[in-house]
Amino acid sequence: MKFDIFSEIQKRDCEAHGGFPVLLRESLEQARAAERAGFECWWEVEHHCTPDFSYSSCPEMILQAIAGATERLRIGHAGILVPFEINHPLRAAERVAMLDQISGGRVEAGLAKSGGKEWETFCISEAQAASDLVEATRLLPSAWTTSPFSWDSPRWRVEGREVLPKPVQQPHPPLWHTCSSPDSFRRAGQLGVGVLGTTLFAPIDSLGEMVAGYRAALRECAAPAGRFVNDQAAVFTFVHVAKSTRAAIDSGAPRSALWYVSSAPRVFNVPREIFYQAIRGQTDPRSPGSIAALAKPEQPNGTDLTDPNPVIALMKREFAGEEISNEEVFETIRHLDSVIIGDVAECSRKIERFHDIGLDRLMCLMQMGEVPHESVLETISLIGEQVIPRFRDRTRQS
Repeated sequence: MKFDIFSEIQKRDCEAHGGFPVLLRESLEQARAAERAGFECWWEVEHHCTPDFSYSSCPEMILQAIAGATERLRIGHAGILVPFEINHPLRAAERVAMLDQISGGRVEAGLAKSGGKEWETFCISEAQAASDLVEATRLLPSAWTTSPFSWDSPRWRVEGREVLPKPVQQPHPPLWHTCSSPDSFRRAGQLGVGVLGTTLFAPIDSLGEMVAGYRAALRECAAPAGRFVNDQAAVFTFVHVAKSTRAAIDSGAPRSALWYVSSAPRVFNVPREIFYQAIRGQTDPRSPGSIAALAKPEQPNGTDLTDPNPVIALMKREFAGEEISNEEVFETIRHLDSVIIGDVAECSRKIERFHDIGLDRLMCLMQMGEVPHESVLETISLIGEQVIPRFRDRTRQS
C-alpha cells in the first residue's frame, strides 16, 4: 500500500497566521518533506469561494510550483471540477498535458463533479454535472491521444483540432474519479478509472463495501473511458502521527478533524444530514442524498444538540459554536477506525484496517484546521521513518 498526501491548502483563521503567502510556503515545504519521507503523490483539490477551508482555487498553478520544488513526488488532481461551466474539458486536457510536461510525466488526473455552493456559483444542475463527468472522462483521453482531435455530442461539437502539447506519459496520465457514494464507486469501475474516496468519520466497513462494489464493476468494464484501465482504489482520511498520544492531542489534530467535518456542510451549503448518515454507516444506494446547494444556509439556532451517536452529538455542538477541548474530541473520535490520530503504534494498527479492505493508496490529510506547520512536518517524518516501511511490500487484499 502506498502513502500519499491529500491537501486542501487549508488553515483555520488563515489571515491571523500570515495569510496565503505563508500558507503557500508551508505547503511547498511540506511537499519537499513528503518526497524525502517516501510519500508517492501529492493530491490537491479544486474548490472555489471556500475561505479557510480551501485556498486551492487554482490547483494546476500550485501543483506546478510543487512539481518545480520536487523531483520524484507525483502530482495529483483530486480532482478537476468537470462541469463544462467550470472547466471546459478541452482546456482541462491542455492544462493536464502541460503539467505532465512540466513535471516530467508525474501527473495523476482526478476528476470530480463538484456540488453544493459550486454548482450554485457556476449555475450548474446536479443532473448536468453527472453527465459532464462521464463525458469529460471519455473526452480527455481522446484529446490526449488523437491527432487531429474531433468531438461530436449534444453538449459540444468540434472538428479537426490539434490539442497540444501531448502528455509525457503514454498513452496518457492515469484517470481517477473522486467518489463518496456506492453509485459513484460503481460508476468509476464501469468507466475503468481509479477511485479517490473519503471517510469523513464514516466506518471503514462502509468504505470496504464501496471498494468491493468498485472492484465488481471493474471486472465488468468492457469499454474503459481511457486507453487503459486504472484499477486502483485510494481514500483520504485524517492522519496525525506523533511521538506520544499526548503530543497528538496537543497538536490540535483532534479538534481540526472535527472542525473539518463540521465545516464542510456549511462551506459547501449542503444538507448536514448527509454527513450524519455517512457516520452512521448508511450508504444505501436506493436513497442517495442530494449534494445540491440548499435554498438558504443552515442555521444552528434551535438545533437539537443530542444524538445517540456521540460523534454526531459532538458535531452538533461544534456547529452551534461551542468550544470543545482537544481532549474531549480525541476521547470521542479515537474509537473511530477511520480516524488515524495518535502515537505510532495506534496509528499503525488503524492503517492495517485500510490495508485489509483492499486499498492501494492511503491519502493522508495532515495540513488541516489549526495543526501547526511544525507538527505537520513532524508527522510526515514519523510516517516516513516508522510507518511506510511496514507497508511498503504488503500485497493488497482481494
